[in-house]
Amino acid sequence: MTQKTILNDTHRAMGAKMVDFGGWDMPIHYGSQIDEHHQVRRDVGMFDVSHMTVVDLQGARVREFLRRLVANSVDKLQKPGKALYTCMLNPQGGVIDDLIIYFMREDWFRLVVNAATREKDLAWINAQAVEFAVSVKERPEFGMVAVQGPNARARVIALLREADREAADKLARFAALEAQTVDGVEVFLARTGYTGEDGFEIIIPEKHTVDFWNALAAAGVKPAGLGARDTLRLEAGMNLYGQDMDETVSPYEAALGWTVALDEGRDFNGRAALEKQKAEGVPRQMLGIVMDEKGVLRHGQKVLSANGEGEVLSGTFSPTLGKAIALVRVPAGEPGALRVDIRGREVPVRQVKFPFVREGKVQDGI
Repeated sequence: MTQKTILNDTHRAMGAKMVDFGGWDMPIHYGSQIDEHHQVRRDVGMFDVSHMTVVDLQGARVREFLRRLVANSVDKLQKPGKALYTCMLNPQGGVIDDLIIYFMREDWFRLVVNAATREKDLAWINAQAVEFAVSVKERPEFGMVAVQGPNARARVIALLREADREAADKLARFAALEAQTVDGVEVFLARTGYTGEDGFEIIIPEKHTVDFWNALAAAGVKPAGLGARDTLRLEAGMNLYGQDMDETVSPYEAALGWTVALDEGRDFNGRAALEKQKAEGVPRQMLGIVMDEKGVLRHGQKVLSANGEGEVLSGTFSPTLGKAIALVRVPAGEPGALRVDIRGREVPVRQVKFPFVREGKVQDGI
């Protein structure tokens, strides 16, 4: 049965085209995916991300538990509110899911995990938590709205009570705080996002989510759908779970080596496999490509390199660049001149560093 967020009727009333997304009825766009993409890059847009899964971990040994659970080091989180992006790995070093961890207190950490992986994530976390006597509590009573773009923070801060505005304005990137709206509604405000733009992700009680969304709309924040969210995150070089990585792919093969902390004395799940890969080298690598010819790059297309065949992972038309871009995975080593097989025709593409776009600006060399 298809699930619906609390904003489902609101999306329809705003003219959204709805699609099935991992079992959720979600808006793909509200008229023009391209316009919504540019709206976020140039001004501000809002996304319904209430399908994401919020999980609170509580107990005296939560930090110890997370040191085992994830590949990045939670010991980096020393100041309440700080956040960490990381992956949960299986014993083979494959990615079970990527997630954000928020440190609130020594006995309370909050996780936000992907919607499509909810069931397997919760099963994995619960099984691991038993040894550490950690309470694992899913929080379905919350909605979640992402407000992104160069003017995003100002629009959200204006909806907070005056006593919280200064703290929200000073909130560092990849950090969170608890605040209240002008109507006295308690919200969890995180300076994180999935677009390559600045902004906030706001966790809010479900019963107040529609009112908050409508208040944003009244303040001039236009809605954006999953279509724009995908082109924005790909321009920003961000992985999509299930497409760019999965349980057969290690962080090193997904260009996420920066999320792995091989700190001394910590035996996290998958560590031995990653240490072996680091010592011997990974068999595959993720690269960014741009296609200067007309055409579209799509998931699953064959990529030809000097070392053998690979494939397009995420590919799309980039509204900011005005041409097709993609993340690809090819055999390790100097790739040489890359080509993509598009309906039997080998089309040359350029290897480039990603992100392709950062905070609205096309990166050098692209």
